[in-house]
Amino acid sequence: MEKGKNVVIVGAGLVGSLWAVYLSKAGYKVTIYERRSDIRKAEISAGKSINLALSVRGWTALDAVGVGDEIRKIAIPMHGRVMHDLEGNLTYQPYGKEGEAIYSVSRGKVNAAMMDIAEKYGKATIHYNHECQNVDLKNGIVFLKNSLTGEKIEVKADLIFAVDGAFSAVRFNSMQKLNRFNYSQNYIADGYRELLLPANDDGSYKLDKNALHIWPRGRFMMIALANEDGSFTCTLFMPHEGDKFAFDKLNSPEAVNTFFKTVFPDFYEMVPTVAEAWEDHPLSNLAIIRCSPWTNGKVALMGDAAHATVPFYGQGMNAGFEDCTVLSNLMKKHNENWEAIFEEYSRERKPDGDALQDLSLDNYYVMRDYVSDPEFLLRKKIEAKFSELYPKSWLPLYSQVTFSNIRYSVAYQQGKKQSDIMDIIMQIPNIENVWDSETVMNEMKVLSKDFNF
Repeated sequence: MEKGKNVVIVGAGLVGSLWAVYLSKAGYKVTIYERRSDIRKAEISAGKSINLALSVRGWTALDAVGVGDEIRKIAIPMHGRVMHDLEGNLTYQPYGKEGEAIYSVSRGKVNAAMMDIAEKYGKATIHYNHECQNVDLKNGIVFLKNSLTGEKIEVKADLIFAVDGAFSAVRFNSMQKLNRFNYSQNYIADGYRELLLPANDDGSYKLDKNALHIWPRGRFMMIALANEDGSFTCTLFMPHEGDKFAFDKLNSPEAVNTFFKTVFPDFYEMVPTVAEAWEDHPLSNLAIIRCSPWTNGKVALMGDAAHATVPFYGQGMNAGFEDCTVLSNLMKKHNENWEAIFEEYSRERKPDGDALQDLSLDNYYVMRDYVSDPEFLLRKKIEAKFSELYPKSWLPLYSQVTFSNIRYSVAYQQGKKQSDIMDIIMQIPNIENVWDSETVMNEMKVLSKDFNF
C-alpha cells in the first residue's frame, strides 16, 4: 500500500459502505468503524424503519462501481403513486414516462447488503461497537471507544470520512467546535410512526406492490411501500401536538381505533389489530440539519452527516450515494489532490444539499395536500403531455429530481420557473376542457423557450 492511501470511514451505513468500494477501486486501504453492532447478525423485520426509495441518482452511483445488480435483487419497482381517499376510492398517478420507476428497498436489508458489498467489493475491514469520541482534524487521528470492552484506541489515517448519520459524532465532537463553523438543526412540527400491513394468509399482497400508496389527509398523511414478503411498511406522518389529529391525542387503544376507523377506514379494514401493534415502533422525529463547511483538514462529511433531510422526496439515500459520485469525479479531476478535492466538494455540493432540503419540505405539502386536488392533477397532466411532445423544452420537476442526474440546486430553480409558467397556463379560460389543445401547447412552448433539457 503506497503512502497516503490509508483511509478511515466512520459509519458502516449505506453511504459509508458504498464509498468504501469507490476508494478501494481507486487503490485505497479502507477501515470502517461503526458504533452499532453488526445488524446482519440480528433479525431484520419489515417495518423497522422507513422503507427507502432508490431512483436514478442512487443507481448511477451503485452501477458506476458495478454493485447495482446486488441491490436490484431486493428492490421492488414502483411505477406510480396510488392515492386512497376517505371512501376508499383509488386514483393512480404515474411517476414518469412509460417504464420509469422508483424502487422500494427495506432499510435493514439494503444496509446489510451494502455491508456485504463493502467487504466483498471494497475489501474493507469493519469494526463494530466502536464509538467515535473525537477527531484530530488536522492530523487525521480518530479517537474511538469499544463499547463492549471499554478499551480506547487512536487510529491515524491519511483521510477520514464521517458518514455517521444526521447526529454525526465526528461533526458534533470535532467540527462544531471550529471557529466559524455554521450549523443548524430544525425539527419540523410533525413526527412519524411505523405500522406493518401484513401479507394475506397465502403470502400475497393486500395492495398493488408496484406503487407507492398515499393516504393524503390535508394536514397529515400515511404512506405504504411494499416489502419482499408480501407485507407493506406503512408510515404515518402527523403533528406531534396542537392539531385535531395529532400523535398526543392517540394515547389509548380506543383512541387509535377511532382514529383509523374515521380517517383511514380502508386501512383499518385490512388491519383491524392496528391498536395492538401501535407501540411496536417508536414515535420518531424529523429534522433538517445544515452545516458548512463540509470539510476540514483531513476530514470530510458525507450523506446525512452533511445534509440530513426529511424523507418526502425519497432522496436521502440517493443524495448520499450521489456524494460518492461527486467525490469520485473530483478525485479524477484533481488527480487525487485531496486539498483541492475537499475544497471544491464542500463549495460545489453544499448548494445541492440545501436545495434537496427545500425540495423535500415542498414535496411534503404536495403529498399530503395536493395529490388528491383536481387542479394539481390537471397541472400534472398538462406537464406530462407537453413533456411528451417537447422533451427538450420541459422535464417536470419530479422527473428532474428522480429520473435524472441534474443537480438538485439547478432542478430547484428550474422547478420554480416551471411553476410560474403553469400558474399562467392554469388561468387560460376553460383550461379543464382545452388543456391538451394545440393552443395551450403552443402557449407553453413560447413560455418555456429558455429551457433546454
